[in-house]
Amino acid sequence: MNGAGTLMDFLDEPFPDVGTYEDFHTIDWLREKSRDTDRHRKITSKSKESIWELIKSLLDAWSGWVVMLLIGLLSGTLAGVIDLAVDWMTDLKEGVCLSAFWYSHEQCCWTSNQTTFADRDKCPQWQKWAELMTGHAEGAGAYLLNYFLYILWALLFSFLAVSLVRVFAPYACGSGIPEIKTILSGFIIRGYLGKWTLLIKTVTLVLAVSSGLSLGKEGPLVHVACCCGNLFCSLFSKYSKNEGKRREVLSAAAAAGVSVAFGAPIGGVLFSLEEVSHSLFYQIRLIFASFLDLPVVTVCYLLQVSYYFPLKTLWRSFFAALVAAFTLRSINPFGNSRLVLFYVEYHTPWYMAELVPFILLGVFGGLWGTLFIRANIAWCRRRKTTQLGKYPVLEVIIVTGITALLAYPNPYTRRSTSELISELFNDCGALESSQLCDYYNNPNMSRPVDDIPDRPAGPGVYNAMWQLTLALIFKIVITIFTFGMKIPSGLFIPSMAVGAIAGRIVGIAVEQMAYHHHDWIIFKNWCRPGADCVTPGLYAMVGAAACLGGVTRMTVSLVVIMFELTGGLEYIVPLMAAAVTSKWVADAFGKEGIYESHIQLNGYPYLDIRDEFTHRTLATDVMRPRRNDPPLAVLTQDSTTVEDVETLIKDTDYNGFPVVVSRESERLIGFVQRRDLTLAIKNARQKQDGVVSSSVVYFTEDAPQLPASNPQPLKLRRILNLSPFTVTDHTPMETVVDIFRKLGLRQCLVTRSGRLLGIITKKDVLRHMAQMMNQDPESIMFN
Repeated sequence: MNGAGTLMDFLDEPFPDVGTYEDFHTIDWLREKSRDTDRHRKITSKSKESIWELIKSLLDAWSGWVVMLLIGLLSGTLAGVIDLAVDWMTDLKEGVCLSAFWYSHEQCCWTSNQTTFADRDKCPQWQKWAELMTGHAEGAGAYLLNYFLYILWALLFSFLAVSLVRVFAPYACGSGIPEIKTILSGFIIRGYLGKWTLLIKTVTLVLAVSSGLSLGKEGPLVHVACCCGNLFCSLFSKYSKNEGKRREVLSAAAAAGVSVAFGAPIGGVLFSLEEVSHSLFYQIRLIFASFLDLPVVTVCYLLQVSYYFPLKTLWRSFFAALVAAFTLRSINPFGNSRLVLFYVEYHTPWYMAELVPFILLGVFGGLWGTLFIRANIAWCRRRKTTQLGKYPVLEVIIVTGITALLAYPNPYTRRSTSELISELFNDCGALESSQLCDYYNNPNMSRPVDDIPDRPAGPGVYNAMWQLTLALIFKIVITIFTFGMKIPSGLFIPSMAVGAIAGRIVGIAVEQMAYHHHDWIIFKNWCRPGADCVTPGLYAMVGAAACLGGVTRMTVSLVVIMFELTGGLEYIVPLMAAAVTSKWVADAFGKEGIYESHIQLNGYPYLDIRDEFTHRTLATDVMRPRRNDPPLAVLTQDSTTVEDVETLIKDTDYNGFPVVVSRESERLIGFVQRRDLTLAIKNARQKQDGVVSSSVVYFTEDAPQLPASNPQPLKLRRILNLSPFTVTDHTPMETVVDIFRKLGLRQCLVTRSGRLLGIITKKDVLRHMAQMMNQDPESIMFN
């Protein structure tokens, strides 16, 4: 008789790499959860054996908080360095600081003792390139030389950015949020969060933003933070060996990324829950709860719903965002001792009648979002399917050249987009020197400087209106062609810029109407002559929120980010009205935001909770094998040889195989993953004597006693999933889709009275949904 004891000892050892996943495949959330539960149970039982094991269990429990601390520190530091570098390199296109070349324009003039308040943007230490090279600061020749060097610097920065991405880290391009959403839903993209991607994305993000292209750094900072999270996961086996636990960390890292991008830690946590981590189920209820002024505790409770992640992820996200924000505040990249990017301080309350233009801005935001998504996706699809996609460097150079050529003549497009938004948000005080604040003042006015009444617009305001209108058209068009190129490119700031420009134009128009027609019935009750009635900067802030919401379909996190970003807490209702309106208008033309549209364009297996499935199909209509298809590839529990298994693996590309009692009965026993099966046989051939092609593979509890002449059997029950998720053939597909969404399933088996009929994978579900929506089911390319 063969030695069964030796066989059992070998099989009790874990196989190396069993339970891992191949690239571009989806993880099994239920299996990852089960593995972590088993690991935790073992640690808890061992902690009672000795003091050392107790200490190890405590270290394991605290490892999550340590990872969050490290993520917050590194992402905050990187964000601060990026902000400082972007400020310096953006100003480098126009001039240089003679006293210290590493100073930006603002920092250079801070250190000057010869700067006056009237000319606070001019100081002897800062010189434009024409003045430095020719000695002349004014005139056509100086203007043309500065114009030429501005374009040259922009081309150099963008060329370096696209070249570094192309050569060293192709995954460092784009926003990163569509892929982060897909990864957090359980998809594997190896290298996307790697160390090289982190390094190249950080460097090229500075170059891309400094080039003056219509893009922002906020979206890519989420990718950078998730790379930091993945880096620190490798330090702890608890996270490095469990893909489900790793995604808990990445979810918190996304919150830290938004926190440092906007200086909005609370908004970062809500963004991670609403936009990234599949926690949208109670979103609408939350909005109306906020409108009804329910207690904050109730609102926060609704946010604690997450399909894939436990409640503790919420607290760890908050902690990571807090540490990241504290680190960024310590670096103080904006030089104003504030965490927020666009701090505003308005001195006039808003009035109910103003809700009408606020809602109209929401409508504009929804229409802009729809236009941008459709145009950008059409352009990106053309890039993927034509020769254009083969020349990413040339595309970036051409778009950069056109952007710089058209942007320089207009002062509102020449400056960085963040500076533009900041100026549009600002209220006009007595000390402002902007064209937007060129009003006719009453010489007899004796009011405090913070309470300036509405005044007639001067020539500077009307000139600024024309320039802003041209800037609006320019931003709308050029952003469509910029987003999606092979460089790091965020969409938050360009979208906010479009809305802020439109909002400021509307705000000035309403302000002048209120001044010249204060006797109209719409102004009569709340705007008296000589009063400060309308704040154009508030309209810019509302417009920015509306356009960002129209493009991304964010609502709750958007409003929180906006009032954290600006410090304008009392203006939360106008922001909510605009955000909800923009979402309703945009949803009327299509449910997908820009990130979901890019996920769909790339064919990632992502089940969006916002997609409703109302068709009356059954599991039997979707499962494989279909009618006229070959029978389902299965393994039997005790009659399949190693050669049969290897042939099945070679002849098929399935990710796993059901295990049945026999081919006659088709009674289901369990499910085994293809990768686990391959690794198990490979390791058995190397480490166990007597395993040959004719060896029988057993998935039963005990291997039978065999004659000594028979080859050594191979028992693989350890890798068998004995509780695969099953549905009956008459289960409605609406229920199946909901199960896949909420449990993060990779596949489920279809049975009838315990007899196996077929299998439904996540890819099958996505293709069926696409088919039901009259879309191309073959666009779902990955498993």
